[in-house]
Amino acid sequence: MTAAAHASVRATMNYSVDNGRRLDTYFYEPDPAVEPNPPGTEAREVLIHDGWPRASAFSVDREGFELHDFAPGFASFEDDAAIKSAFYAQIIAYVKAHTGAQRVEVFDHTIRKRLPADLSAQTTVQRPAVLVVHSDYTEQSGPQRLRDLLPAEAETLLTRRVAFYNVWKPLRARVEELPLAMCDASTQVPEDLLTMDLKYRERTGEIHVMRANPAHRWNYFPGMDASQALLLKTYDSETDGRARFMFHSAFEHPHTAPDAKPRESIEVRVMAFF
Repeated sequence: MTAAAHASVRATMNYSVDNGRRLDTYFYEPDPAVEPNPPGTEAREVLIHDGWPRASAFSVDREGFELHDFAPGFASFEDDAAIKSAFYAQIIAYVKAHTGAQRVEVFDHTIRKRLPADLSAQTTVQRPAVLVVHSDYTEQSGPQRLRDLLPAEAETLLTRRVAFYNVWKPLRARVEELPLAMCDASTQVPEDLLTMDLKYRERTGEIHVMRANPAHRWNYFPGMDASQALLLKTYDSETDGRARFMFHSAFEHPHTAPDAKPRESIEVRVMAFF
């Protein structure tokens, strides 16, 4: 992107269509007899607002996301053990500081970059940016994820408020291509939410994708760098009207420079207990 990209922009978001069949994505090559029903088949041009003028006003409980400063000192992103032993502690402190959670548990992370579509190029940690409008959990899969991760404590923990967050940030450099956009959760309605299966060989997960709605208001922060991080809410057990599922997607910025540095980012997923 260029300096001129620090403004609202019209770009394509890949929404999904309810065709009466369960949507799905396979993380392996399915049997030839299987007819996949993929998400993201309805491309819509939308206005994506520059979020910087309102950066301090966004609320993770209203719009579903916030942006805050993040100490950029950690750089060993090629070392998975170092990420877990050192970087996770920074994430926990960040989430506690900005949500008021009493306890935060990190359960995984993903490094995103532009990768070939070939599944062999992907690993459990390194994956391409997602160009489909989605939110990471559903009413069912959020609690189930907690039960899978903390089986001995889950039922007790589920008697109180539980929320899942992603912390998303550039690895080392300013984002020059494939920025992340967030849909203001206050502009969606329950009818917009569709459920999709994530098909792995050993299990099937479940997330939300989204049908198009002209009421959606999209935001992004052009030119984010490693000194900033986004707090994204992907599930909240509370049903008092606050944001519960925040939809987001990477997108192809129409003003990306031909020599733009490929985007590299990390997202760290956490459970927060209140």
